[in-house]
Amino acid sequence: MTHLWVRAEQRPNEERVGLTPDGVAALLAKGIDVTVESSSQRAIPLSGYRAAGAVIAPENSWPGAPEDALIFGLKELPDDGTPLKHKHIMFGHAFKGQPAGQRLLKRFRAGGGTLYDLEYLTSANGRRIAAFGYWAGYAGGAVALQCWLAQQEGGICGPVSTYHDAKSLLDDLQGQLVRDGARRPRALVIGAKGRVGSGATDLCTALGLGVTQWDMAETAHGGPFPEVLEHEIFLNCILAQPGTPVFVPASACTDPRTLRVIGDIACDPDSDFSPIKVYDRTTSWDEPALRVHDDPVLDVTAIDNLPSLLPVESSEDFAEQLLPTLMTLGDLDSGAWGRAFAVFETHVKEGAQ
Repeated sequence: MTHLWVRAEQRPNEERVGLTPDGVAALLAKGIDVTVESSSQRAIPLSGYRAAGAVIAPENSWPGAPEDALIFGLKELPDDGTPLKHKHIMFGHAFKGQPAGQRLLKRFRAGGGTLYDLEYLTSANGRRIAAFGYWAGYAGGAVALQCWLAQQEGGICGPVSTYHDAKSLLDDLQGQLVRDGARRPRALVIGAKGRVGSGATDLCTALGLGVTQWDMAETAHGGPFPEVLEHEIFLNCILAQPGTPVFVPASACTDPRTLRVIGDIACDPDSDFSPIKVYDRTTSWDEPALRVHDDPVLDVTAIDNLPSLLPVESSEDFAEQLLPTLMTLGDLDSGAWGRAFAVFETHVKEGAQ
């Protein structure tokens, strides 16, 4: 019997979940056992999972789950070095040379477990099965605008927190723009045709910002890209990978520029392939803006769990995309699961050499 164990997220400000109560009911009807941990921060109430028939387990009890259980979460596990013996489904951020990712793979090697990385869960044509991209772009555009608004008052963006829904977010930002009498800045979105870019573009458009939309055709020449410096806000919506051009070189801090805020929504600053060279670490909910230059100001915002700004909508969207693949958990050797395992196995072997 296949057993899916939905763990509580242990990262602060992470209220998302990859399975809804309706998804639990569908999996149970398929003959897949489902355990859901209680959670002190999950946006979707535990009562719905209980009513759908899931077994309820204590928060963060997954290390003691049966060895054949598939542990399903979204964000990273506590970086405590313990060996990992289970099969895990999550965003591991472990296959692009990230230091934390290398430590994670070492734990899997030590425990004999497996990582089915959600980023590498793909269809036969290489397309991601499920992604939070749209809501990452939407929230990333919102936080970048908040950074710009704070600059207009001579400050730096303060803590951000979750919103009940997208309408509440838009109402808040629109209110700030009207109250402060601020002109609308111009934003350049790179990767505008993708999921992330479409979310960022929709947010900017809904608030009346001028939006320049770039995709592969506009970046094919490989740079440099002086147009980035000619917009108040730059939103990077392209994942770092081999061959990604540099959009913001280190010299951008001191170059003549209109640019004031970089929203690195793809958020991979410690990747070898990062296209943003003016910063080297992510930002946080408590401190969303990293000031990389003072005169004129340049802030970078790079929060790596942006969709949790709108946790209910982003969870429901992602869970709907992923559910058909979760229904095939009985066969981990083929399809998307087999492809994800092959990626994991390759990197584990490379790390062991």
